[in-house]
Amino acid sequence: MSMFFITFFTLYAALHAYVFIKASYAFRFRPLTGCILVFVFLLCLFMPVIVRSLEQGGQESAARMLAYAGYIWMSAIFIFFVLSVAIDMGRFLTIIASSVFKVSLPGIWRSNLVLFIVPVAATISVVAYGYHEALSIRTERVGIETPKLPAGIDRLTIVQISDVHLGLVNRENRLKRVIEAVREAEPDIVVSTGDLVDGQINNLSGLSDLLREIKPRYGKYAIMGNHEFYAGVGISEDFARKAGFKMLRQETVTPHGIVNIAGIDDNGHRTGERVSVAEKSLLEGLPRNLFTVFLKHRPLVENSSIGLFDIQLSGHTHGGQVFPFRYITRISFPMIAGLYPLEKNSLLYVSRGTGTWGPPIRFLTPPEVTVIEIIRKK
Repeated sequence: MSMFFITFFTLYAALHAYVFIKASYAFRFRPLTGCILVFVFLLCLFMPVIVRSLEQGGQESAARMLAYAGYIWMSAIFIFFVLSVAIDMGRFLTIIASSVFKVSLPGIWRSNLVLFIVPVAATISVVAYGYHEALSIRTERVGIETPKLPAGIDRLTIVQISDVHLGLVNRENRLKRVIEAVREAEPDIVVSTGDLVDGQINNLSGLSDLLREIKPRYGKYAIMGNHEFYAGVGISEDFARKAGFKMLRQETVTPHGIVNIAGIDDNGHRTGERVSVAEKSLLEGLPRNLFTVFLKHRPLVENSSIGLFDIQLSGHTHGGQVFPFRYITRISFPMIAGLYPLEKNSLLYVSRGTGTWGPPIRFLTPPEVTVIEIIRKK
């Protein structure tokens, strides 16, 4: 965990240094202006730490306001970096081409001011659109035919939410949109595949009350994601219980004898509080004649588990959340979003996530509520 934060702040500091250098070339500001800008950048750099300190000190309103500003800045500086590097590469290649073909370039291609303002304007547009996209929850539908539904059950509707990240930033307004999308699907079962809560989760009682209003016929089930562990196991379990979810921690259930549901803790954050059960052992104990849904936060598939479940539901990746970050996420999680067929008639579905982590924006990766229709094959 400490190594993650060291790496994060090192890279984040490098982004700020890059933007500072680009700004200094563009505006040629005086030393006093540079010192003021350095102070502002340092404030932005340590904004997550400041927010956390305010939250722990009970200053929730101030923490929420600064969290919005700090996290939006975080996304903006990343987007600016990507756009600026792309423009610089384009300018470099154009200058080389002009030298080879003896063609003179317009002065605009050599203006540091213009080449700074253009990515700034584009960044503002992307962030504004991304904030809107983060609120536009899509319903993704997956249909699966199976002979494993019992007689009399022709269709079973399971709704998956994932990575909602309820806490300091994601509050009532966003959650109400999620609940509306879930209700429209008229689910028989609702599952949360981790990170229902964020690491910063002060004052969530009203949010659990909203979730409790969803009452599917065969129950609601959740698993521990990495952020449930950041928030605290006891706090996360208590919130899930108040919200009406049964937390599956290396456990299985077969509600009304209709479908098997197995769930395990996030495989990167197993604790000693309960003895971890190997996936294979957990899944082997289930009735093989029933359809099996396996809840696992990270979209990683154990070879020994394939064939023991019909579909694994995962999240964690957010689909990258902000394009082109998805290409970095793919390095660790090649199966980043959507439906993936596996061997032995097993399937994996990876949700893009229903909320946001950090910046309350998404770009070209809209949030989703997933509706899995299991249809009895006659």
